[in-house]
Amino acid sequence: MSLADRYQQLRGGPEPTEANKPDDDVFAARNAPATLGRILEAKTAADAQLPSEELQQTATVASDALNALKERASVSLFERLGSRITDSSVDEAELHQSVKEELKAVVEEEQIPLSAAERQRLIRDITDDVLGHGPIQRYLDDPTVTEVMVNRFDQIYVERQGRLQLTDAKFTSDEALRRVIERIVSNVGRRIDESSPLVDARLSDGSRVNAIIPPLAVSGPALTIRKFGRDPLTVHDLVTMGSLSPEMAELLLACVQARLNIIVSGGTGTGKTTLLNVLSSFIPSTDRIVTIEDAVELQLQQDHVVRLESRPPNIEGKGEISIRDLVRNSLRMRPDRIVVGEVRGGESLDMLQAMNTGHDGSISTVHANSPRDAIARLETLVLMAGMDLPLRAIREQVASAVNLIVHITRLRDGSRRVTHITEVQGMEGEVVTLQDAFVFDYAAGVDGNGRFLGRTIPTGVRPRFTDRFAELGIPISPAVFGAAAMRGR
Repeated sequence: MSLADRYQQLRGGPEPTEANKPDDDVFAARNAPATLGRILEAKTAADAQLPSEELQQTATVASDALNALKERASVSLFERLGSRITDSSVDEAELHQSVKEELKAVVEEEQIPLSAAERQRLIRDITDDVLGHGPIQRYLDDPTVTEVMVNRFDQIYVERQGRLQLTDAKFTSDEALRRVIERIVSNVGRRIDESSPLVDARLSDGSRVNAIIPPLAVSGPALTIRKFGRDPLTVHDLVTMGSLSPEMAELLLACVQARLNIIVSGGTGTGKTTLLNVLSSFIPSTDRIVTIEDAVELQLQQDHVVRLESRPPNIEGKGEISIRDLVRNSLRMRPDRIVVGEVRGGESLDMLQAMNTGHDGSISTVHANSPRDAIARLETLVLMAGMDLPLRAIREQVASAVNLIVHITRLRDGSRRVTHITEVQGMEGEVVTLQDAFVFDYAAGVDGNGRFLGRTIPTGVRPRFTDRFAELGIPISPAVFGAAAMRGR
């Protein structure tokens, strides 16, 4: 049976003949006009009786019919509203209401029998296409989704609870995906085209966006969105989720109050920025904080905050303001604390110099796989500054500037745990010496669901910087460092 015949059957056409009648006889009795829902729900229990190949063909026809209807409705909507859709002076709520009203009229003109639920779904989908982010809008609105990854227009993955899932959502074409990308980057004053085919940007809620288009992206435009929660996580949330223990939280609170310089290290997607937010929440409200980022992501709750964001070059290749420029400028802004979202280049040298010249209590993040790797990476980043410094001088700078490394890891079960809290003690010969205060206990194994049973435990070693707590009158319980806990193991 041809696809045209199958589609005709779904639409309630004439009875099939014996020559092309399907074996299961599922569609033979469908003579009444079919709603679009019967086209869209081609995988219902009745349709599931079809052979898998016919079911796939039916679903393809249904998808084509829906896409054609959406395309016609979208074109008609643009004709009715014209420039109002892109007019920034129009109130957002008023624009959404106008779109919904016009869409209702457009759908009625199509004269396709739709149930109330189908009509509402169709209007929602087209509204997402016109004003939102198309088929990925539902995942951006879903609080259980932490990341959305569009590999190409017809392949979209999401991350839930640290695990990747392939979705059934699709863009209609590369052009539709490209329109969404351009809408995102234009809202934050960035651009993406053949001369500048990759961009980092952010959504209005702070979610991080990376987009890349041909010729760099061979399979078509690709889009990655790392979502930020509407409400920033607190230290209580991290303790509840098992990312931190109460003892670790007490130690980190004391470290921030004592103005120790802290580096948060970890791999991609481990939650470094989330942990940086939590650490920054410990900063007293009386301190002046300057934050420096590529794309603004930090959600500091204090009032006395100056937020700086780097700027890429314009279309002529001019006007770039780098993270390093902003770090240097921040030193003239009388900061009590400097918080750098991430050091990834020559700005690491300026950051270390700031930590060594009176700007104690600064915090930053760096990509690394362990605390020891974090030290090595800082050394490499300082060399990227273009200064011809001997390696020992760089290591002395690092050992003098950084007091504490907090390392966070995404484990195989999808959970994110702080696996090391490590003191930087100084230099021994040519080596920066480190001492773990907390380490993750992998020996506990995993449960039947593959979840790690271990937790981060104290090593029993009291860091040297606790003498500073006593000098400043910052209380901390001796049990934090785990003498009792170690005896109980």
